[in-house]
Amino acid sequence: MSSLYLDTALRLPAPDIEALIQGRSIAVMPRSFLDVGKVFALYPTDVSHNLLPVEQQYRSNFLTVAKNTISQLHPEGVIIKGWARCEWCQIIDNSESLEVLSPLTIWKPEALQQILAKRPYIFLAYLRVYLLPESLVMSADSQGQFVALPKSINVADNSPILSDTAFYQRRDQLENRRPLLHPELEELQSAIAQLSLIKSDAKKLDEQIKIFLGWPEFSTLAKCDRDLDWINKIAQFGNSSDGDEFEKLVRNSFIKLGFSNSNKNPKASLNPNSTGGAGGIDLYCESPYQVVGECKASKHESVPNSVTAQLIHLGVTHLGQAQFDRSIKLILASGPLTPPACKAAIENKMNVIRPETLQRLVELKANYEGSINLLDLKQCLQSEPFGIVDDKVNDYIDRVKQDIKLRSHIVEAVKQLGEVGSEHPTVAIRVQYNAMFAKKPSFRLDDLPVHDLLIELSSPLAGYLGRKKGNDWQSDRFYFLRDLQLE
Repeated sequence: MSSLYLDTALRLPAPDIEALIQGRSIAVMPRSFLDVGKVFALYPTDVSHNLLPVEQQYRSNFLTVAKNTISQLHPEGVIIKGWARCEWCQIIDNSESLEVLSPLTIWKPEALQQILAKRPYIFLAYLRVYLLPESLVMSADSQGQFVALPKSINVADNSPILSDTAFYQRRDQLENRRPLLHPELEELQSAIAQLSLIKSDAKKLDEQIKIFLGWPEFSTLAKCDRDLDWINKIAQFGNSSDGDEFEKLVRNSFIKLGFSNSNKNPKASLNPNSTGGAGGIDLYCESPYQVVGECKASKHESVPNSVTAQLIHLGVTHLGQAQFDRSIKLILASGPLTPPACKAAIENKMNVIRPETLQRLVELKANYEGSINLLDLKQCLQSEPFGIVDDKVNDYIDRVKQDIKLRSHIVEAVKQLGEVGSEHPTVAIRVQYNAMFAKKPSFRLDDLPVHDLLIELSSPLAGYLGRKKGNDWQSDRFYFLRDLQLE
């Protein structure tokens, strides 16, 4: 890490800076050549004075962002959010194929051609971008390519927008005019961008696509799930006297795990914004299988037999005997069960789970979206022995984490084999994995299991690796895209 002082800002179109800040782009078009190593803040300017309308300047997969960015500009002040270092600057002339260059940038070919019609060259600068510690507000009447800052700003270069791997992959792709890896996904993201503003399902898909594409604003959200604020309170409220809040957290937990309930009966609900109330079931899930539960928030009190009796009474009352019998029955409580309560739980095939175990399960789901297979969890919850099942659930969590660790090591093995973008056959990846990560002979893998994992990790819904399909599985080749981070 090095400490630097910024005293100038580079004026650039506001949408171009937004693309840099979001990690969608690493390139800008300054009016003059930039020296390698030069550092500066990023000063957004209006583009309304340009000869071409915005629809003809920016490619369709960036147009929504461009329009939103322009609409947020204020004539009385400019907000500076980032700074950059110039890593390289190319000179583009009429000998360059703009049809090849354009898909690797945010600009349409006609926008690039418009610049070349006015000037003999386009200067294409590759920038390593960072966020400022605090945004800076300046007047909007500045002129010239560079603008003096009101005062020098001390910055550190330890947290770039793009990781080293992502930046150098993008730079190699742009510098050597390599085609986009996932153009169809970028077009899909563009198509749902506007819908995501009003539809929560579309917003989730939008974010998942952006994570897959490696746009860091959304990768950060993936690693730091916004739900973790309430997830980290499950054990706290389970070990308190606030039963209503604990019940709401439990309901939220089961929704997060993937359970649902279309039942409109408030006495057998999964609505996290309410509770079962007097005479209501604390927890009821319909899909993918039925779960009925009773919550008991307490730290120093034992769980009496009345809790198991209440679960039976309320379950049968609101669901009927047959439906209750088909349901998995849970008690979520922190205190120990009294001997009569423990006996009743076992005889009625009830499982007792501590808040800490539930929190650990939901944390795993938050950190790794597709990690919890509810049908596997069902086998864990409905098999004997009944009673306190924290050990069974924790064993399941540990198995899932071990599976994730294996996949992380496979991704790392591909990454270690060569530069970003280099392709490798299954046998080479298997040799690298066994050499670096199989510490015991029993951990070693053969080619076919490694290939199965590589296919899984290179699927569009995973996106950790890329795949060049061969004539058969042995001739498939794989390349690194992004890390699978462990907790």
